[in-house]
Amino acid sequence: MSGAWEMVVGLEVHVQLKTRTKAYCACPTSFGDPPNRNTCPVCLALPGALPVLNAHAVELAVRAAMALGATVHPVSVFARKNYFYPDLPKGYQISQADCPLATGGAVELPDGSCVGVTRLHLEEDAGKSIHDRFAGMTAIDLNRAGVPLIEIVGEPEIRSAAQAGACLRALREVLLFAGVSDVSMEEGSLRVDANVSARPAGETAFRSRTEIKNLNSFSNVERALELEFARHVATYEGGGTIHQQTMLFDAATQTVRAARSKEGSHDYRYFPEPDLPPLVLETSWLETQRAALPELPAAARARWTSAFGLSAVDAATLTATVELAAYFEQVAAATGDGKAAANWVLGEVAAALNETGTAITAFAVTPDRLAALIALVKGGGLSSTAAKTVFQTMRTDAAAPAAIAERDGLLQVGDDDALRGWIDEVWAEHPAEAARYAGGETKLQGVLVGFVMKKSKGRADPKKVNQLLAARATS
Repeated sequence: MSGAWEMVVGLEVHVQLKTRTKAYCACPTSFGDPPNRNTCPVCLALPGALPVLNAHAVELAVRAAMALGATVHPVSVFARKNYFYPDLPKGYQISQADCPLATGGAVELPDGSCVGVTRLHLEEDAGKSIHDRFAGMTAIDLNRAGVPLIEIVGEPEIRSAAQAGACLRALREVLLFAGVSDVSMEEGSLRVDANVSARPAGETAFRSRTEIKNLNSFSNVERALELEFARHVATYEGGGTIHQQTMLFDAATQTVRAARSKEGSHDYRYFPEPDLPPLVLETSWLETQRAALPELPAAARARWTSAFGLSAVDAATLTATVELAAYFEQVAAATGDGKAAANWVLGEVAAALNETGTAITAFAVTPDRLAALIALVKGGGLSSTAAKTVFQTMRTDAAAPAAIAERDGLLQVGDDDALRGWIDEVWAEHPAEAARYAGGETKLQGVLVGFVMKKSKGRADPKKVNQLLAARATS
């Protein structure tokens, strides 16, 4: 029974850094260009070509390490990792081995638990093998060869497929907010290798693991881990042995199959990269990078729940993307009311974006315009109902919210005579409810207020309407 077995997972995450040029040459990193256009003698390792390290790649890698709480080492060493695949034109990869850029750190999960980080190092990407372009043949696109990567190796502390998915989502969020990568699994800027093994519950020793390579969605990671764990358990319960292998997950057939025996470090024949000196980072430079690190999502959520009284769920929703969090921050700062800002962003704004599929960066109701609308409500110039009407108009009308409200006759009416006129009409149109209310059924006050608001098309000041109704009931 699988309940008597424990899953053990360690993740290796490859993240393309958001640079304009490759790790060791000036070729562009733009995604989607025609195949094999972005190559040069350096990224193809032609004789006589020498690599030059991309300084911006180092900055982004250090920022990622710091965002994860890792220790950035002042000296790290590049190494050649030798292996031979069709999409690796050099026959080796410039990576880091015994002396990586950073070690330690952790990924904090939504439930407050953490998954430790073993190491984070700089390396370069390989090209891409394309198997479905030409019948019976594999095409090679080397545009990606040499794009700067960080590899983040996690501790084998994950105990379920769901926890692995949660860890990856949390990691992706941190890297997005840190501004180091687009982390798009669709475009290949975030790719996952998952190491999995099974052991009897309560056992502490690790057993043989298999590595599922190049998983390109969080759901695929979770499903592949479930399948491979089940295979391990079935093998052990059938008296078999698990051999260390590299596996591939086929999303179409929902199967995991063996690709090759798993290489060990000795297979790669690491040795120091002779064309690159050790990477030496000055303490003052590291301090500058740390000071430039933006606020990370966990810190933002904690601040919002403390300062604005937001729920944990609302705060988590607002950090769904960097752009949404920035939009909310601007509205909250302009209004001085984070709670009202969150209600509008999570309500009307989110609904409008979902309806149209518009990116928030292209949304017509900019943060300053939404803040002006919220200010009208807070100042008593608009009712909440009328404000929603104005908001819908603002999506296609560039006028200021106050101008729209005045033009469309939506400014809140607080004049007692006008309010009494609407109340009189409601009293006459709903005599039964009015009589019961006058007779002491105070719960009907909300119903009568609703009738007045409808009759006034949302313009009546609801606070004054309540006061006038209460006075009328007792007169």
